[in-house]
Amino acid sequence: MLDQKRFLFRFKFPCAYLGVGESLGESYRLPDVSLLESSEVGVSGGGDVDFRVGWNERGFAVAAKITSKKQSLWCRAVSPNESDGVQICLDTRDLKTVHRATQFCHRLVFLPMVSDAGRSEPSAFWLPIHRAKLHPNPIDVTKIKLKSKIFNNGYELSVFIPQEVLTGFEPIEYPSLGFHFVLVDREIGNRYFLVAPPFPYDQDPSIWGTLELVRNQ
Repeated sequence: MLDQKRFLFRFKFPCAYLGVGESLGESYRLPDVSLLESSEVGVSGGGDVDFRVGWNERGFAVAAKITSKKQSLWCRAVSPNESDGVQICLDTRDLKTVHRATQFCHRLVFLPMVSDAGRSEPSAFWLPIHRAKLHPNPIDVTKIKLKSKIFNNGYELSVFIPQEVLTGFEPIEYPSLGFHFVLVDREIGNRYFLVAPPFPYDQDPSIWGTLELVRNQ
């Protein structure tokens, strides 16, 4: 069980603007808040895990890389919640005064590979948030752009979520996002950005961190 000193803080991180044709370079990496805890290996930047985010008016971008695996990936379209991959929670209104998700809250799962008809390619899934007051507008996950690379010791996954997929994504009028992520891995264990079980990290937007949408100077 995590030594959850992270729960004692309200985290705000800058989320840099992503230019046309630009990739999520080093400046987009999220800091490693697990350094607050002595009992855990790094989470967002601890050597074997790298997690980055960016934004522009067209949408929100995520990149994740894991390089500490010895076993093959376990990814199943019938069980996306339990598969090796990236799960994010996103609140386009960044409300910290409610404990149940609103229509602006999204839970998305990205798998680096799913085999189908002899092909293996990354896939996206939307999952309903437990006890949500309202769900977002219908989400067409086929509009989400994904790229992945599979290595002997892990994988790299790049995701771009278009504005039209995210209910309430209006970055100019609402320049912050509620955000949390989990890197799920059946071999090396899950890596949580901020809080972890028994806290309801996947359903309570009040305990998610904040990404401040900033333009590069």
